[in-house]
Amino acid sequence: MGVEEEFLLVDPQSCVPRAIASTVLRAGADLDGDLTAELQAEQVETGTSPHTDLDDIADDIVARRREATTAARRAGAAAVPLATCPVPVDPHLTDGPRYAEMARRFGRTTDEQLTCGCHVHVAVTSEDEAVGVVDRVQPWLAVLLALSVNSPFWAAADTGYCSYRSQVQVRWPSAGPTDPFGSAADYRRITEELLRTETLLDRGMLYFDARPSHHHPTVEVRVGDVCRDPRDALLLAALTRGLVETAAREWASERPVAPVRIEMLRLASWRAGRSGIDDTLLLPHDWRPVPAGVVVDALIDHVAPALTDAGDLVAVRGLWHDLRRRRPGAQHQRHAYREGGLRGVVRDAVTAAEDLVDDAPTVI
Repeated sequence: MGVEEEFLLVDPQSCVPRAIASTVLRAGADLDGDLTAELQAEQVETGTSPHTDLDDIADDIVARRREATTAARRAGAAAVPLATCPVPVDPHLTDGPRYAEMARRFGRTTDEQLTCGCHVHVAVTSEDEAVGVVDRVQPWLAVLLALSVNSPFWAAADTGYCSYRSQVQVRWPSAGPTDPFGSAADYRRITEELLRTETLLDRGMLYFDARPSHHHPTVEVRVGDVCRDPRDALLLAALTRGLVETAAREWASERPVAPVRIEMLRLASWRAGRSGIDDTLLLPHDWRPVPAGVVVDALIDHVAPALTDAGDLVAVRGLWHDLRRRRPGAQHQRHAYREGGLRGVVRDAVTAAEDLVDDAPTVI
């Protein structure tokens, strides 16, 4: 598996976003990581190498974050794990014809897409397996979102959501959960039908919560906010791999896809983005609201055989226990706001990023 994370670029003193992604990329050109630009010039993306061992992916997540922080420092900025920007900002589109066409076609939706997510790739053996996995993971994706929530502020206000990024993301016409595709052939057919509408630019704009990757032999799960703490990114990665492996085994044994309407999946995702793990979530299969901790435990039970086979079960339970104690990033942001206002939120994220470089924490 591999993990991609997006980070917001800010001035560490004024806490204002800075449109200097190209400068940061040049400043980090000699580093080992693979920093890349994103839609807006106020953000950069990191990507780990593919790993099998959870300790290795943990080390790589931290190493990539350190490299983003180091490159940003050299450019006089900070790369911070905030999934939305708390302070007012007028984003600047990254140069390029594709992004320019997105701005022309989608207008304000493109203008306001300064959001930072966490995408987890898990290897699969075939396109048919990938589609079988995507069809079977849908009921649990909202739980992954709830664990990652890190975006309560938007346009200088508390939105009332723990993940407002998830609300911004679904403004795209091809974002969110999906109905079952059934087979790789049907996935290709539906993709071509969507593209023939001339609404989307290309396959890269299929912003589904989970999708077969168009560039790698993986399933890409895109539902999470970028996490404040690398331990939470690791938990998200481990659970995603467990979920993909569990779904792959179900597909291989020809277990039918659990029947659930897409309207229910959207409700589950909305609730997860609204309150994270602080209230109730919808329990897959019977879809009743129960305490969030019960639903997370149910997810861990659901993927426990896969986690056990990978040697990850003890680590996942420990990471989940730790997250319940520490709380996700949204709660840290709101605490920082009470202490220091919107700039206090950004300063807290700057401190979290800088501490990762200076203190060399142990993730597992």
